[in-house]
Amino acid sequence: MDRRNFLTTGALSSAGLVLFPGNLLAKETKIDNKEKLVQPLIYKMDGEWKEFELYIDIHTHEPAPGYKYHTLAFNDMIPGPEIRVNAGDKVRVKFINKTDLNHTIHWHGVHVPWRMDGVPFVTQLPVMPKNEFIYEFVAEPEGTHFYHCHWGTLMHMQAGMFGSLIIENPNDSIKKQFPYEREYTLVYSSHDTNYVREEMNTMLERMKQRSYLMKEERFDPEQWAVFDNKDQFMTSIENGYQPPYVTNRRSNSDLPQANWFTVNGKSYPSTPYVFIKSGENIRIRLINAGAETHHLHLHGHDFWMVADDGVPIDNPWKRNTVPLTPGKTFDIIVEGKNRGIWTFHDHDTRKVTNNGLYPGGNLLALVYEDLPADELIISKHSGNPMYNSKAGMGDMEGMDSMGNEKMSNRNKMMFGEDKLPKIALDE
Repeated sequence: MDRRNFLTTGALSSAGLVLFPGNLLAKETKIDNKEKLVQPLIYKMDGEWKEFELYIDIHTHEPAPGYKYHTLAFNDMIPGPEIRVNAGDKVRVKFINKTDLNHTIHWHGVHVPWRMDGVPFVTQLPVMPKNEFIYEFVAEPEGTHFYHCHWGTLMHMQAGMFGSLIIENPNDSIKKQFPYEREYTLVYSSHDTNYVREEMNTMLERMKQRSYLMKEERFDPEQWAVFDNKDQFMTSIENGYQPPYVTNRRSNSDLPQANWFTVNGKSYPSTPYVFIKSGENIRIRLINAGAETHHLHLHGHDFWMVADDGVPIDNPWKRNTVPLTPGKTFDIIVEGKNRGIWTFHDHDTRKVTNNGLYPGGNLLALVYEDLPADELIISKHSGNPMYNSKAGMGDMEGMDSMGNEKMSNRNKMMFGEDKLPKIALDE
């Protein structure tokens, strides 16, 4: 199917990709869904310190079924594991660099000592290949934050070197105002997989050269493009040094053009479900670890804006669309007041694509767990052309003993008994 036909059929059924499993509310689906949520990083206690371990390595990532690429990742997952501590905790993070590239960790939004801030050649030297560094800080302020690599930031964050950092307040004012038991962390990002591949290969080759020069004691500040002061920099230029940004040294001047958009490292149809029940409040922590703005829109509901960059909002207000800009975090409360299956997506639908094809990207669903079984079924009388025999899909053949509509033989042949389309998401 070519791109034009793909987009045309998408108006009907999104080319067969917009499917809910027949066991949407089954235990197996919920177990599978947990793997699409951020994974907690386990710590151990050393006196008063909570000790965590993060490593970075090359990783094969699959944002959607059938598409894999090599990238970088913390602890072999994108996003990296979630660090969750209480305000005031003493935190120690052992960072291990397993790659042949340089890295650091910046604790975005956290008030760490300046030597722990992760900015190379400003607060620390980069963590060299096969080396380690210990980060120590007191967890403050409270709220939703994240961490990311601050070396080669343009490429390394494209690659997936980021993860959530949650600092909880035991006397959480938000939880008092909007009592909740469940919460979700959704980390948004954008990726130019071609750029990642080309830049990572270039960086790896460059590091081989640098490692050789260091071994031969022939490495100097010009190799790093790092100088003690402007006078030293100007002197090097006068002596023939060419900065890395000059045209004849920059082989590719193109900046990344994202072709994949992810939530918790996954693109639709692999994005997670957000489950809720009628009468329940849930808290959703939104983090933008990428370089694109995502205009997040929830169907069927308004939500309460309760925290901005981790800071609780004194007077929360309601919205149904919020622009999540790069580096931004918002916390929202969704009230279970409108039972159903509801789309939660980027209203800039260019970012609801996979490699340029719709639907994909930042598209997921808010699913009510107490939805009656009969509401999961699209009736043959609903006017949906997918269930119209004249549309080539056959007809439904009555109801089974559980009150579920049976599938025609033609539907079974096309979809399988457990993959009948239940409902199509649309913007």
